[in-house]
Amino acid sequence: MRAVGAAQLNRRLEVWRPVTSDDGSGGQNTSLALQGIVRAKVDQPSNADRTLAAQSGSEHSHTVFLAPGADVRRGDELRGTDRLGVAQALRVLAVLEPSTPVYRKAPCLLIQREGV
Repeated sequence: MRAVGAAQLNRRLEVWRPVTSDDGSGGQNTSLALQGIVRAKVDQPSNADRTLAAQSGSEHSHTVFLAPGADVRRGDELRGTDRLGVAQALRVLAVLEPSTPVYRKAPCLLIQREGV
């Protein structure tokens, strides 16, 4: 993929990031907080991407392409709907940029909620 144009970023995804807070008893609670919304393109990973993930002991169910300045980090959760309007959540495994920053690429894992 050369550059990601606005027309290719055809989905809007909410960015949820883990945050910790004191629980009042000397421990901490971790929850997800909405950080913002990014435009994205969500694809199935190539066979090469799947093979590379499997070799490193990781799962990789989706590849998300983002604009170069998108504030998305490893560990974030991207939430939106798929092409059929079904709610979808993706956990960001990593965020990569090519040597010329024309897009950001985030290998992700689909989070399947129980009862869905």
